[in-house]
Amino acid sequence: MSKMTGWWKNRSSAGKVELYTRWSFHFFAFMEVAGFGLAPLAAAGKPSVLLPLSLCLLVCVHAVLCAVLSSRSLHWVVGRRERPVRLAVVTAVVTAAATLCVLALRATGRLDPSVAPSLVSGLTSFATGSLVLCLRTVRSIRYVAPAASAGTGLAVLALGLPAGEALGYAVGVLLGSLLFSATCGFSAWLLRAVYELDRSRELQARLAVAEERLRFGRDLHDVMGRNLAVIALKSELAVQLARRGRPEAVDQMVEVQRIARESQREVRDVVRGYREADLAVELEGARGVLNAAGMDCLVEFEAARDLPAEVQSALGWVVREATTNILRHGDAHHCLIRLTAPQDGPVTLVVENDGAPAKPVGPPGSGLAGLRERLAAVDGTLLAGPAGAGLFRLRADVPGRHLERMEARA
Repeated sequence: MSKMTGWWKNRSSAGKVELYTRWSFHFFAFMEVAGFGLAPLAAAGKPSVLLPLSLCLLVCVHAVLCAVLSSRSLHWVVGRRERPVRLAVVTAVVTAAATLCVLALRATGRLDPSVAPSLVSGLTSFATGSLVLCLRTVRSIRYVAPAASAGTGLAVLALGLPAGEALGYAVGVLLGSLLFSATCGFSAWLLRAVYELDRSRELQARLAVAEERLRFGRDLHDVMGRNLAVIALKSELAVQLARRGRPEAVDQMVEVQRIARESQREVRDVVRGYREADLAVELEGARGVLNAAGMDCLVEFEAARDLPAEVQSALGWVVREATTNILRHGDAHHCLIRLTAPQDGPVTLVVENDGAPAKPVGPPGSGLAGLRERLAAVDGTLLAGPAGAGLFRLRADVPGRHLERMEARA
């Protein structure tokens, strides 16, 4: 079952919106054929079958052309290819020619008066929707429907049909074109906004990583810059003293050795501070990140005791990795993070989210293995897996005896 639904669940939110929008426009082709292409056949008499079949084939070709233009336009909307200008021009020309053909048949009396209005309205409305997808601004979109309506009305008058009938054609085309213009224009705007949001989230994540790297590099530079400069100066001084046979060279090298060891200790402190995760900061950060991603995140923090730094660091990494997995996998809408630290007993951290696939897709990653190694350092355990009803639960436990030992050492 997971293989059958994986093509949908494994897509990002933007990919799901695009797939839904794309297939909606493909369905428009069937709507045009079923709603308007079969009308000439239904109204045709037995002696005249060639003309209704030709009109039905004309509507089918037009529907396929509009579907292809919609597909190419959606590729342009999401930035995968250039705007299909030539195909849009071809669609507009074919639509105008088909409409004139239907109106000419109506003017000569060869077409049923009850069929011509539906054919003209269907051809222009669906073509208008496809052409709107090629436009970016609302100012450009709002002129398409009135232009189609005015052109249709003028064509009816030019073929010698009554003014009242021309007004009816113009009003019908205007209403249908406005409906399709609004629908297609909003769909393109929504798809563009979803992809912009997706790209913004990716850019925000990259900026966060770059900022953290800059912070680490700045701290490392502040620690090592001065010490390395002193080491270089004292080493040079020791070389000069050694060349002159002065015994002070040994003292200078001893000082270089002391500064080097001090630098090594300071680097370890910087790296340790970078690797350690503050639990309170990670919980608040997880809440902010998941809420910003459109999820309803609830954080429950019940701590009746102060946790040692080692336990806070290990559980902070669990929160960080769980948050990353929720954003990267599945399609979660709700998330619960509960930390329980009673006065006596084990410390329990539970991270639960919905939208998880029934079975994991792909090979297991190294993130959970790394968390188990970090928890093993504090005698902790980690359990992760589906919890039923589309839920995924990650549970980390640190036994109370380990906490008591660390508190006794403190």
